[in-house]
Amino acid sequence: MSMTNEMMEAVEKDLVFVATANTEGIPNVVPIGFARPLDENTILIADNYMKKTRENLEGNPKISIVTKDSTKCPYQFKGSVEIFTDGKYFETVTEWGQNAMTKLSPKAAILMKVEEVYSIQPGPDAGKKID
Repeated sequence: MSMTNEMMEAVEKDLVFVATANTEGIPNVVPIGFARPLDENTILIADNYMKKTRENLEGNPKISIVTKDSTKCPYQFKGSVEIFTDGKYFETVTEWGQNAMTKLSPKAAILMKVEEVYSIQPGPDAGKKID
């Protein structure tokens, strides 16, 4: 599944909500401010403060992201991740942190491969998979 420009803009524009589950299936959801699409198939997420989310992803690499923008169609993205503590993806999220007013120092870069996209717009198409 490839993301459209509108989908990528929805990820980059505002906070996203990231859902994970541990190996026992216990869910966890957190707001994330540093998530950006790299291309139509991948989203890069900075691990600045993650604890349970990171532990969950290390044991279960499945992830879901929901966009917050209610002025357009909100989306849910599902996929799998790889975690990087060095290299080009880590350098990218470190630059984000250094360029932010908060001067964050990320612990890792999480690269999400988008496998499915769903509409979560209220109404008859809520929950419909977007092909």
